[in-house]
Amino acid sequence: MGVLPSGTLVMSRVADLPAQTSSYKACKAAERRAWPTNAQAHLPPLQPHLRYPYMSQRNSPAALRVATYNIHKGVQGLGPARRLEIHNLALAVEMLDADIVCLQEVRRFSRREADRFVRWPNVPQADYLAPEGYQAVYATNAYTRHGEHGNALLSRWPVVRHRHEDMSDHRFEQRGLLHAEVRVDQQLLHVIVVHFGLIPASRRRQTEQVRHYIQREIAPAEPLLVAGDFNDWGSRVRRTLGQDALCAFEGARTLTYPSRLPVAQLDHIYARGLRPLSLMAPRGRIWSRMSDHLPLIAEFQMT
Repeated sequence: MGVLPSGTLVMSRVADLPAQTSSYKACKAAERRAWPTNAQAHLPPLQPHLRYPYMSQRNSPAALRVATYNIHKGVQGLGPARRLEIHNLALAVEMLDADIVCLQEVRRFSRREADRFVRWPNVPQADYLAPEGYQAVYATNAYTRHGEHGNALLSRWPVVRHRHEDMSDHRFEQRGLLHAEVRVDQQLLHVIVVHFGLIPASRRRQTEQVRHYIQREIAPAEPLLVAGDFNDWGSRVRRTLGQDALCAFEGARTLTYPSRLPVAQLDHIYARGLRPLSLMAPRGRIWSRMSDHLPLIAEFQMT
């Protein structure tokens, strides 16, 4: 059983799925029918004057909705209590209704988890999480004994090209950035997805590496988003990226970690050449169970 923030009891979404499915699309369709509808009450609506179904009549967005989410490899819990959350995450990503979703800790494959969980998807997690009509791109950061994981980007708009750069600062943490070029209404938008290290000195060097990468690969006049899990408990990364005109929505901190009782904002979305409009993170029991992070959702005006 699961408990919604409203107190309504619902059966576990995964437990209600058919034992056999012919494809991962059929599996996702079954999950969508079982997902509690009032979970969406905890998601942010688009600002009324900016809502578009999905695009305006001239096929360009009035506002661009961007989300970043560390999905913890689609698994939560410890030891015998470990549970598979990737199915619920797929529905959550769809509910975010974001034009671009930046993901961290995404499995390409895991032999151990596939052996443990009967309903482990038979496709890479980035492909499984992509809503219908979205393009998924992925790049591996870490190679382990049992599989690979890294960053991913899901886009409602066409991805022109993408590349990866290693950002590992030491042998105990494998990190990287994913750079995608997205064509938004004939305008090129650069999106960099990052996952920084746990050690402060590593984060300082990784921040400088991102700055150098931007200076080398992206023209100053082209719009840019940098999003992900920065693991920064302070404001050093924000101040450093601000030197390159990368800014975030101004306001109170939007706490994203840990998801059960958030006390820090480790996840951020920085922009250059776009105007930040809003920032929020959904809260509630459902969201706290799917990952150790909450998703962060921002809206931007294309300039």
